[in-house]
Amino acid sequence: MDTENREHIHAVVVGSGFGGSVTAFRLAEAGRSVVVLERGRAYPPGSFPRTPAEMSRNFWDPKAGIYGMFDVLTFRRLQAVTGSGLGGGSLLYAGVLLRKDEKWFVDEEALPGGGYENWPVTRADLEKHYDAVEKMMAPTPMPFDRPGYSETPKTIAMRDAARRMGAEWSLPPLGIAFSAKPGLPPEPGTRIAEDDYKNLHGAVRRSCRMCGECNIGCNDGAKNSLDHTYLSAAKAKGAEIRTSAEVVRIAPRERGGYEVDYLVHDPDAGPAAFKHSKLLSCDVLVLGAGTFGTVELLLRNRANFPGLSRALGTRFSGNGDVLGFMLRATEGGPRTLAASQGPVITSSIRFPDGLDGAAGQRGGYVQDAGFPLFVDWLVEGSRVSKLGARAARFAGDALAGSLSPHRSPHSGARLSSLLGCGLLSDTSMPLLAMGRERPEGTLSLRRGELDLRWRHESSRDYFALAGERMRAIAESDGAEYRDNPMGRGGRVVTVHPLGGAPMAVTEQSGVCDPHGRVFGFPGLYIADGSVMPGSVGPNPSLTIAALADRLCDRMLETTRAAATQAQAPAPAEKPPPRPATTSGLRFREKMVGTYALGGTRSQAFTLRLSVEIPDLDTFLADPKHRADVSGWVDSSTLGGRQVVQGTLELLTRHATPVGARMYYRLNTVGRDGEPRVILGCKDVQRRSAWGLWRDTTRMWVRVYRGTVDTVDYVHTRHRTARVRVRVRDLPRMVRTFQAFGPRRIRTVRRFLGFFAGRLVDVARQVPNNPDPNSPAFRLVRINAPWRKRR
Repeated sequence: MDTENREHIHAVVVGSGFGGSVTAFRLAEAGRSVVVLERGRAYPPGSFPRTPAEMSRNFWDPKAGIYGMFDVLTFRRLQAVTGSGLGGGSLLYAGVLLRKDEKWFVDEEALPGGGYENWPVTRADLEKHYDAVEKMMAPTPMPFDRPGYSETPKTIAMRDAARRMGAEWSLPPLGIAFSAKPGLPPEPGTRIAEDDYKNLHGAVRRSCRMCGECNIGCNDGAKNSLDHTYLSAAKAKGAEIRTSAEVVRIAPRERGGYEVDYLVHDPDAGPAAFKHSKLLSCDVLVLGAGTFGTVELLLRNRANFPGLSRALGTRFSGNGDVLGFMLRATEGGPRTLAASQGPVITSSIRFPDGLDGAAGQRGGYVQDAGFPLFVDWLVEGSRVSKLGARAARFAGDALAGSLSPHRSPHSGARLSSLLGCGLLSDTSMPLLAMGRERPEGTLSLRRGELDLRWRHESSRDYFALAGERMRAIAESDGAEYRDNPMGRGGRVVTVHPLGGAPMAVTEQSGVCDPHGRVFGFPGLYIADGSVMPGSVGPNPSLTIAALADRLCDRMLETTRAAATQAQAPAPAEKPPPRPATTSGLRFREKMVGTYALGGTRSQAFTLRLSVEIPDLDTFLADPKHRADVSGWVDSSTLGGRQVVQGTLELLTRHATPVGARMYYRLNTVGRDGEPRVILGCKDVQRRSAWGLWRDTTRMWVRVYRGTVDTVDYVHTRHRTARVRVRVRDLPRMVRTFQAFGPRRIRTVRRFLGFFAGRLVDVARQVPNNPDPNSPAFRLVRINAPWRKRR
């Protein structure tokens, strides 16, 4: 280790994709010192490879001395293509910036293999962050209503197919500049005006020439990739960007913060090049190396992070990506599709989900997927038999012409015959489907290499449906349909890998919380596609960026609060590892109700809580029977979905002669960033069996300003909510009941015995002057013989 290169930075951002770039800009804008570490090189406009020699080395494989842009990972059932370079995946993406559908933010959707797909954020939580990202990326649809653009054949074909099928067709917003400046008429190849900040490449950018080269690198700079937007703005604000810097080790420091070791590559020196290492220390570490990069980094350094969630590696999905092909389209004759004309993706057809009311459906999108012009030549050249026949015919015609005394000097017809009519490439087009695949893959290390266990049998219905949708589009345009030949044998090709470090409310279900904070490690954040707890549905880039922008809001709020010594609730510190002999249990509880704000109309108020008893012996010996509570509150008044942490006292005795109570004391943060206390109480009194059920499932809630430790409950103004456990949610709650430690069955029996025994005690309690006709007295009297038998 080169200790002379040791330096300290406030924040280190690993990776420069949609999460890392947004985070780097937001932190630099706030005046923090930031270093961005990107393993790949920078690609100014004009530097993207095009020749066969250049393209042959345009792949990422440092062990072979190749440091190109395409990182292709091949697993048993899936092949993924990701980007390596300054700007991450934005160098390769087609520019589509779609928001995740509001109803597709599922809440506890059961998965066939067990567990649930939970999105601990809502569309409402992300709206302002979507707005912020769109302001920077300046997305706009292809100007299909303008001359020169309205004749794009593949866009017309998609529109016509959607109309015939009765499907929803649209021109998606693209992060591509079609004019010199927003608001000006589109004009191909015109110089793009500079932003307030200087482009970090110092290169001239020109508007879209409709050449179909978006996903092999735009040499005109027309695509608003992250190096032209967020990274340039971050550099202008003082962020330092280091390329060819591959992070290999991360670890917490004893006095707080983190250490980051990285290798410095020399892309021009080949595999034998000496790679020197450098060391950084930082207060804040943000992992934005992409799904595979971030998960592999955490897996390789897991020994440095004791207690890291067991959810690491889980909930992987390919965002439902499926590639298909339309071939030989006809419409009373050959129909031109011209896939190489226009941006790679120009239009989108949306198919509804069961959540939208389409029973039995898994929602998704199908988009046209173009390719560069040179692929047309490859397609035609690959037809060896036809090319050979044309060549033989050309040679024969040339020989006959040379022997004929009446030969014409014009050879155009013969050369035209040699080249062929290009019918296959002109009437064919790829299609890309994506949607709500179930997230059931698991990433791990196997013999020192990243491995994926992914059996997508539970998503076969989705993949079959995606294929049917693409086939219907092709047939509607009079074309043949072919599946991706690489997909034979169940293999899937994805350009949108997601999951592996999913966000969740508790560490049992996820690696980080809904704000990207890794459970148990303050100052460690994840800001890329690995945090997705499931498929996004549409192209995920915009949602990844919006989540990163939301992460920065909370990160900066926390920093400001610490600087001003604000009394805000801090994330719960990770408890020490449990002894091997400790037994405990956990379960989840959902309560739904209304929140009354003054004299205004009541609003929905939902508590989704995870209750954990770390040590059952300690819990039973504690007179207050305290358990840990985490989860979230969903309330528009409080600002959407907010994380809560606190305690529960379960069926404790109190000062009144009879009954017991359950006290919930929860810390959260309101819309304004100020701390709030949620105080709930279930008052269990002696009643009939129905009364006991009602008392244990209904709760009055009060919301105060402040924290549990500082609020003055007597003089502080509060507002009231009423919530209850619905009967239909009870089976789900029972399924979440989980014991851990040795003798788990005994642990469950002891807890249930405690709970039932406490309810029986409440039912037996008799006031000084009981009413013989009261339901409570009758219940005690009925239980008397059972008490004698005992």
